[in-house]
Amino acid sequence: MFINPDNIVNSLPIHPGMVVADIGAGSGAFSIPFAKIVGNSGKVYAVDVQRELLSRIQKDAHSLGLRNISILWGNAEQHNGTHLKEKSIDVVLVSNVLFQIEHKENFAKEILRILRPNGFVVLIDWSESFGNLGPRSDHVFSEKQAKELFESSGFTYSQKISSGAHHYGIIFKHG
Repeated sequence: MFINPDNIVNSLPIHPGMVVADIGAGSGAFSIPFAKIVGNSGKVYAVDVQRELLSRIQKDAHSLGLRNISILWGNAEQHNGTHLKEKSIDVVLVSNVLFQIEHKENFAKEILRILRPNGFVVLIDWSESFGNLGPRSDHVFSEKQAKELFESSGFTYSQKISSGAHHYGIIFKHG
């Protein structure tokens, strides 16, 4: 089975009142379940470079009565590209994004900038190329490469998480 966002979000130590950033939010497959868990006392920032996808998230959130999702057009490969305040986020989710990122070191630094001390990053990406789905095999950014990138950027490896077939999932802590 491919990624099941609800199962993944429900397996994480997320609770009401937390502030979550979904970087590369896409269609909001993770933003919506996060918003349901963090509740009205929490906040979810859906950040993406594709404006049309952000409009979809906003429409879906509105139809579900979720008022705690803010959409942000931004490029996390740039310093302050997420438009989020320094040390303002409890949890950052990055799903199926790393293989597309050109400036991976800048991307990791931007995540570190916005993450609160003791916050964590949930990283999910393709472990392989799978037919016509996902990245070409030469674009797959391996779990080993992801671990090296985040650890060299100031994160501490925490644990692996189940993320479905053809994907890996890793949690890194700030510092």
